[in-house]
Amino acid sequence: MTGWDDPIPGFKWPVVVTQPIATSSEKVWQTISTPGYLEPCHPFCARNPVEVWPGEKARDEVHYLSGWVFERRFCRWIEGIGYDLEIGSPGGRSSFVSWRISPIGTQQCSLRIAVYPHVLQRVPVALRWVPHHLRLRPMLKTYLSSVTKGVEWYVIRGEPVPRNQFGDHPWFSVPRSTRKT
Repeated sequence: MTGWDDPIPGFKWPVVVTQPIATSSEKVWQTISTPGYLEPCHPFCARNPVEVWPGEKARDEVHYLSGWVFERRFCRWIEGIGYDLEIGSPGGRSSFVSWRISPIGTQQCSLRIAVYPHVLQRVPVALRWVPHHLRLRPMLKTYLSSVTKGVEWYVIRGEPVPRNQFGDHPWFSVPRSTRKT
């Protein structure tokens, strides 16, 4: 399996965002392979405590501004290129996420994040198409776009990305106590 193959056969409709970044792939790798890097890079991350780092047994948590806490369990670590992980609520179902860096030149690269969401996977394909394409996919694309732009912000500017810099997200940036139903 290469870094770009579909890692979950039969898993329908991954959500993918690719962000060009005007710096070397080495600099982006140095950032995303640093323990706790989500705190300065992620516009919806309040905290990013690390349990084990780095490598295929790495584990950390993402504490979102909304109050949600997800744990990330890394299952593949490709030095200088990226990693694969599972993310989900502690003790709950997990989604599969793949981070990859591709050099475009000596001072440009792209960061690609692909999410294979666990939500709706147990629903028959004919029934999940509408909610996936009308709600889940657009919400995840907006989220992933903010995350990749946050990494770009931090790598290029050398300063933490402000919270909600690229807009609020109803799942990750709004505290549950203030959400409108």
